[in-house]
Amino acid sequence: MKHLLPTEWATLVYIALTTLFAVFLWPCMADPVAILTTRLYVLVTMAALIGLYRWRPNMWTRLFRHIFPLTLLGVWYPETYEYCRCFPYLDHLFAQADQSLFGGQPSLLFSQWLDGKVWSELFHLGYWAYYPMIVATVFGPLDQFLNRHQTPAFYKEALATCSRTGFVVLASFFLYYLIYIFLPVAGPHCYFHALGLEAVAQGEFADLGNYFATHTEMMDLPGPDGLFRSWVEMAHESGECPTAAFPSSHVGIATILMLIQWRNKDRLGFCLFFPFYVFLCGATVYIHAHYLVDVFGGFATAFAFYFLCNGIYDRYFAKRSSILTR
Repeated sequence: MKHLLPTEWATLVYIALTTLFAVFLWPCMADPVAILTTRLYVLVTMAALIGLYRWRPNMWTRLFRHIFPLTLLGVWYPETYEYCRCFPYLDHLFAQADQSLFGGQPSLLFSQWLDGKVWSELFHLGYWAYYPMIVATVFGPLDQFLNRHQTPAFYKEALATCSRTGFVVLASFFLYYLIYIFLPVAGPHCYFHALGLEAVAQGEFADLGNYFATHTEMMDLPGPDGLFRSWVEMAHESGECPTAAFPSSHVGIATILMLIQWRNKDRLGFCLFFPFYVFLCGATVYIHAHYLVDVFGGFATAFAFYFLCNGIYDRYFAKRSSILTR
């Protein structure tokens, strides 16, 4: 067990916690057997990759083990909805918070203020850029392994950077997912669709209880048709559900990616990311995905999770980050 990689440790802890939650919530879950079966498949695959490494121990089989847990984020995210369905949703509290703090609903007003196609495409581009930003940050250091003229010390340092970056990003995602499981907030695109815009305009925010356990309808994306709007629309149609509104993981993870770029002294990457980061943060409200208080929650949790995950890595993994590269 002491030779598990940091991303493997993070995945096992998340699997253990969410399996325990599924057992306790079993009577109210739609298909808990499917959740447990998914975990079994993941554990078997992880064991197979560890066996492959023990058979052929080298940096490439180690990288396969490191990358696999990161590819599962698309599996864990929609699962949060299965847990949320067991609890009453709290959107009425967050909509009322926006109303009290800002005198209206920024998630509706923002897209009305900037309603042209140029603004629409820029914000949708920013929202879509979230996925390439994750890939570039987490897997970017891997391009260093294509240079076969580097020293073993160089490769060890590169592996250590990949190890830390992968752990911080993955563990931060898991922290957000754990919040979403027990803090069900669907977001304006679902809640306002259910209420109707007339009720929202009058400041009437009803408590809908478990309505979203059986209703997943959402508002249309704002703005005229465009390339990036269509890409975001396809992403929503493929896996979006009433979950994960507070805090905004898009804002939180994007902020963590920027902090990682700065820590890794990748100034070029930081500068290239920055315009997309700005539009991404604005897009979370522009496309009705989040209340504005969700964005502030994303900022606050980003710094907390970044330093927490780095602290965990420094304490438990940093000294032996190269143990499997010998």
